[in-house]
Amino acid sequence: MGKYASGKHALAISDRSGMVYPYSEMVREWNGSLVHISEFEAKQPQLSPKPVGSDPQALYNPRPQPSSKTSLILLDNNPFTSIISGGVTYVNVFSENHQRAAGSIVRFRGAPQVTSAGPGGSDPADLRNLQSFANIPTFDNVSDLNNANGFTIALGQIDAAGNITGATTSDPITNPINYFYITSTSNATSGNIEGGGANCSAGPVTLEVVNG
Repeated sequence: MGKYASGKHALAISDRSGMVYPYSEMVREWNGSLVHISEFEAKQPQLSPKPVGSDPQALYNPRPQPSSKTSLILLDNNPFTSIISGGVTYVNVFSENHQRAAGSIVRFRGAPQVTSAGPGGSDPADLRNLQSFANIPTFDNVSDLNNANGFTIALGQIDAAGNITGATTSDPITNPINYFYITSTSNATSGNIEGGGANCSAGPVTLEVVNG
């Protein structure tokens, strides 16, 4: 097979412009077109984009903050009010901006007390104070607030006619829900009697160690 001529004296017509140029000055583009060097256009990089993987999202060995433990909420003095409605005893509980959900289980506890004093200190052998919670005193014949299984709560406060107020709010910042109520197994004597004393609390059925 014979060799091709060098074409140093030949002319060629550009596939782009149709103009005549010296053959030796022609170049071939990525799409196969033969054009003059002055017309050459490189392939647009976006025609053949490089695959890009997704940004990494997860850490290999994370140490996230543990979920917060439900803690005790200290209640005001005499936060409980007995209510008799339709032959049933209810107890309204004042707990400012409690942010609890209807149907939650809440256990009430009396004031904390030291049952056995110890020296404490950094030495593990040193005994620490042993603490427990006092019982909530009976008032208006309501004596079941110390139930260790807790109570299922409803939001708002109920009155003797069975009307419920304060169960919802359109602005929890400026107008929070401050009451919830429970159904008591006791039979109140008079109704509308406040009680409970000082340093009562509302919290989970089982206490957990925070950051333990």
